[in-house]
Amino acid sequence: MDLDLSWVLDTRVNLSASERRVASLPGRRTVKKDAQAAWLLKAVTCIDLTTLSGDDTPERVKRLCAKAMSPVRHDILEALGMGGRSITTGAVCVYHRFVATAIEALGSSGIPVAAVSTGFPAGLAPHDVKLREIEASVADGAREIDIVITREHVLTGNWKALYHEMRDYRAACGDAHVKAILATGDLKTLRNIAKASQVCMMAGADFIKTSTGKEGVNATLLVTLTMLRAIRAYEERTGFKIGYKPAGGISTAKDILNYQFLMKDELGREWLEPDLFRVGASSLLADIERQLEHHATGAYSAFNRHPIG
Repeated sequence: MDLDLSWVLDTRVNLSASERRVASLPGRRTVKKDAQAAWLLKAVTCIDLTTLSGDDTPERVKRLCAKAMSPVRHDILEALGMGGRSITTGAVCVYHRFVATAIEALGSSGIPVAAVSTGFPAGLAPHDVKLREIEASVADGAREIDIVITREHVLTGNWKALYHEMRDYRAACGDAHVKAILATGDLKTLRNIAKASQVCMMAGADFIKTSTGKEGVNATLLVTLTMLRAIRAYEERTGFKIGYKPAGGISTAKDILNYQFLMKDELGREWLEPDLFRVGASSLLADIERQLEHHATGAYSAFNRHPIG
């Protein structure tokens, strides 16, 4: 849609009310036993299993892809009565360098490859270089592109520049889904986060995402509440459903349950499915698998029994 600056500039966030809402979350909802196992299995299908380290290698990416195709050990699934169900992660997320490696490793599994792009994580490469990077990842077969916005546009209130940047990214992605990483830890205020969310959605983002995972502060429930309410306002005004992806710092089963509860409360059941909800994570899957094994056997195992890559 066209940039509606009046909508953006009128945005307000009630900080104290948002803080109270988030603080009340653990006491509002809880799930135990079979219900908890079901929520955690659903969370597995929404994970973008990620490796974004400077020492990544093709072999590490191949191991990650193998885990994405079989994220929960078969004996645990059998014990949970899920032995006949196909459960995979939502995607595998890598640097452009490893897109082709991941696609080959995933074969016919149907799991999409997501590539981080546009000068990830700082996003300070020249604009034309960012666009060429997107196009190269799409050409290699990436079906999802996680872009990073220029934080300067938000911090200086240059909403037109942010809008046009995002529109260019959307065009370069072609048929690939585009996730707009706001790097919320760098944006200073919840109002900035809400405004940046709106502008990116107006410019064609399929998902809005909290963080690169490289900032000092990454995904939080307070930031999540702000972004979810921006998504809800956008759907109410336009009829379009936009996805949400928290990333960075979500490492335990307890963490992801709180995010799922907030998603369902604020946006509804549809936003618990991988087409509208993803979580960027690596160590999270090991803890989920460990909790599922405890549910099935009554005993906790060591983390080394649940390797990721």
